Amino acid sequence: MERLRQDDPPYIGPYATLARLDADSTERTVPERRYLARTADGGRTVLVCLPRAGADPSRWAIEAEWARRLSVARFLNVAEVGGTAGSPWYAAPYTPVLPLPAVLGAYGGPLPENLVRGLGAALAEGTAAAHAQGVTHAGLSPAAVLVTPGGPLLTCFGAVRAAAPDGTPRTGLPGLDPGCLAAEEAAGGPPGPLGDVFALGAVLAYASTGHTVPEQGELPPGLRRLVAACLARDPGDRPSAQELLRELAAPGARTGPTEVSPLPGARTGPTEVSPLPGATVLDHAAPLPLPGRVVAALAHQSARLLGMELAAAQESFAPTGKAH
Repeated sequence: MERLRQDDPPYIGPYATLARLDADSTERTVPERRYLARTADGGRTVLVCLPRAGADPSRWAIEAEWARRLSVARFLNVAEVGGTAGSPWYAAPYTPVLPLPAVLGAYGGPLPENLVRGLGAALAEGTAAAHAQGVTHAGLSPAAVLVTPGGPLLTCFGAVRAAAPDGTPRTGLPGLDPGCLAAEEAAGGPPGPLGDVFALGAVLAYASTGHTVPEQGELPPGLRRLVAACLARDPGDRPSAQELLRELAAPGARTGPTEVSPLPGARTGPTEVSPLPGATVLDHAAPLPLPGRVVAALAHQSARLLGMELAAAQESFAPTGKAH
């Protein structure tokens, strides 16, 4: 969490901005401008996001609306989409969150293999559930992963689609992490499920080493084969998200149906979808254990944000002149 800069908006829709979520050092590979904000009466605190410069705001708004309609495990709960066609925004209820790069910063380096596996399994579960409904995330990267006390959430939905239309090379575009962009997407091809798997492999590599394009020897031995398969140049050589989940799932995983929502335009309401034979669904009753330093960083963020809110409230009630 960082202080606001002079070029940051003081208000986004009905929300007064309090702080930026992302550090300057990671801004280049963050597909969205993300802020912590509150309502004028202080009643609600939210994570509110804007498209970054260079993204197509109209396409970004479409992706935000699709994200609002989705109800998939491990996807950020987008509650509100607003703004104009040229200046859209979306908001989600606030919970203490750290982008994955900030998690590594709080921990002091790459994460232990068992934690990487737990994070990866949760992300693969959400991605597999989306793929089962024909939805491609198209925005997976370390910056898109927000770690909460209850586990990771996927954000930045549709960032690849919003960055440039299909047929346009996407290499070097701001906001897209080049290490997370599958070759077929970098060349301008339409994002697909196996592009998500490539990006998931890059996220696993980042969590394990601190960068998305590691040398094979840098990866923990237990993850080398799996990450290499995800990062295969040929999409046909990559596993599916469900196969990745089976490889990563921790003890206590169970099999059974998972609840997801249909695509926009389909009938409304959650749909019970039976997974493929042998499909794995994580046991959500067992939260992902986070290192103490990461838990402390989440608590520190919450305390700082509360302090900002209290200071703003006191300022709004301060007398404007002397009493007579």
